[in-house]
Amino acid sequence: MEDTVNVPAPRTPLNLEVSFKRNYAREQTKGTLKNISITGAFLEFSGGDVRANEKLNLVFNVAGRERKVAAHVIWINSMGVGVKFMPINNRDVQIVDDLIYFVENSRSETRSVLDNIFKKVG
Repeated sequence: MEDTVNVPAPRTPLNLEVSFKRNYAREQTKGTLKNISITGAFLEFSGGDVRANEKLNLVFNVAGRERKVAAHVIWINSMGVGVKFMPINNRDVQIVDDLIYFVENSRSETRSVLDNIFKKVG
């Protein structure tokens, strides 16, 4: 049997503006979620000095509703950070799952519209 402990969860690409702050910080920093899975995400941003293992509080809007998710920094590169979500309860997991569903559903609706356009043109 294969060892899948370190295999990352499938990622869904997206381009979602978020704000975040460190647990001890007062000011928020702006960034963009570039991909997401049920376990974590890549947060792209410039400025700000974020360190590995630092806790962050992410805030984003989905379908007009503000959502908050706790995370901690797993790795850092010149473009941003990889974060792992730290769900406190099932509601936190549901927020991430809803975001993934929202992104994937929006893409399939766009594909549907494009398919209809191409069928009419072709």
